[in-house]
Amino acid sequence: MNSVALIDYGSGNVHSAAGALNEAARRAGLAIQIAITDDPAAIAAASRIILPGVGHYADCATNLRARPGLVAALESAVLTRKTPFLGICVGMQLLADTGREDGDTPGLGWIPGIVDHIAPGPGLRVPHVGWNSLTIPRPHALLTGLGPDPHAYFTHSYAFTPQDPADIAATTDYGAPFTSAVARDNIFGTQFHPEMSQRVGLQLLANFLQWTPA
Repeated sequence: MNSVALIDYGSGNVHSAAGALNEAARRAGLAIQIAITDDPAAIAAASRIILPGVGHYADCATNLRARPGLVAALESAVLTRKTPFLGICVGMQLLADTGREDGDTPGLGWIPGIVDHIAPGPGLRVPHVGWNSLTIPRPHALLTGLGPDPHAYFTHSYAFTPQDPADIAATTDYGAPFTSAVARDNIFGTQFHPEMSQRVGLQLLANFLQWTPA
């Protein structure tokens, strides 16, 4: 059975994510067990890890580091044991070296890069809220089966620019392109919210639950 550690550090809508995971598993005929947790032992025992995140980058980073042993447990699981990992919204942004919302705040540094304010085209508002399309430059297991013109749901004012373009798994245009998904080894992240993206989001979550990184 898939055991999923859904990280609860006070900065993500964990119950919405859990509901979407259960629905994705049901549609795919998978048995899963979800632990909403910040317990290092539960993280160590999990076969998959999801880090959600909503709101202010600095607040999310502070909350993550305030939980005793949490960052060390995540690094041991994801970086050492190569447990499949999914970061959602600010949970993806925290993979970067630095977030520039209200000054520079260190991230986890798992995928080198910077999180900075998005630069929309003329007449487009920030935050970027609503449905937008995904451009997928190369195949990835988590992005299979999304259909010919996949759309996902966004709500954000900042975006992650990886240092290495090879870490970009999808882009989205909002007057100018920004990174909407990242991937490196056993790590994947989405700027959009799979739990709010209906069919596309449920397919991505089902793919994650069956993902065996190379």
